[in-house]
Amino acid sequence: MSNCVATLIGPSHHLCLSDALIAQARQALDGPTETAWLDFGVAADVFFQKPTDKSPKQIQHRIKQALGDQPVDVIVQARATRRKSLFLADMDSTMIGQECIDELADFVGLRAQVSAITERAMRGELEFESALRERVVLLKDLPLAVVDQILKERITYNAGGEILVKTMRKMGGYTALVSGGFTVFTGPVSAHLGFDEHRSNHLLVEGATLAGLVDDPILGREAKRERLMALRAEFQLDDHATLAVGDGANDLDMLGEAGLGIAYRAKPAVAEAADARLDHADLTALLYAQGYCQAYFAKV
Repeated sequence: MSNCVATLIGPSHHLCLSDALIAQARQALDGPTETAWLDFGVAADVFFQKPTDKSPKQIQHRIKQALGDQPVDVIVQARATRRKSLFLADMDSTMIGQECIDELADFVGLRAQVSAITERAMRGELEFESALRERVVLLKDLPLAVVDQILKERITYNAGGEILVKTMRKMGGYTALVSGGFTVFTGPVSAHLGFDEHRSNHLLVEGATLAGLVDDPILGREAKRERLMALRAEFQLDDHATLAVGDGANDLDMLGEAGLGIAYRAKPAVAEAADARLDHADLTALLYAQGYCQAYFAKV
């Protein structure tokens, strides 16, 4: 019996996955294969016996090469442990399309300056905690009411995120939003998407304005990993039963600790380090990777 599965996922709005593409993927694998559609035109599984001298990432790369420039993401993993019971997600540029601190900076005319620091921090070029403090101090005296305006007018939710979270819960999983951002955003975002919990940083306020300070301790790269480990222990889960997704350098430890760590539209170093990457498919790809088809998806 095959012990591995390669899940091929295309964009849900563009049915580009075909029997011909699946055949190209099968040709890239050694030995016999079996295939099964999860959702026609969007996602399919290819089951195979993994060679002992090849890692899942090496096999993913080989399949991607066989597919050429087709907009199809590939996730290779052990077949027996693909279903996950714990899901952790980054927020900014992962579950939502924005970096919230950049949106706050826009209201004080410093978007370009803050965005440049954010980009470098997410690429791992700057130490996260000091970069966060450097940006937050620039927000001093910004009215707290701006947060509600940003949530209402600027925050957009990445496709498939709400379905992903609510389906994980429907299937008995626990979900956590863990962000290097701020509780004033993770609270409403996690409530909208249906997460069980959210963890992030606390902006200090003075009256009705921001104080330009963030409370200690700062939730950064190590804290995300620690939350995954704490929840895994709390629910007495095996390592392989955990799933995480993120896009920036401060997600690397969390992605590395998870049984399956997925880079979503990620910075190059993160995409390279993660178990797999999503460059084309939406966030429902994390459900397809577990073998769920749309019949299992939660209604939103």
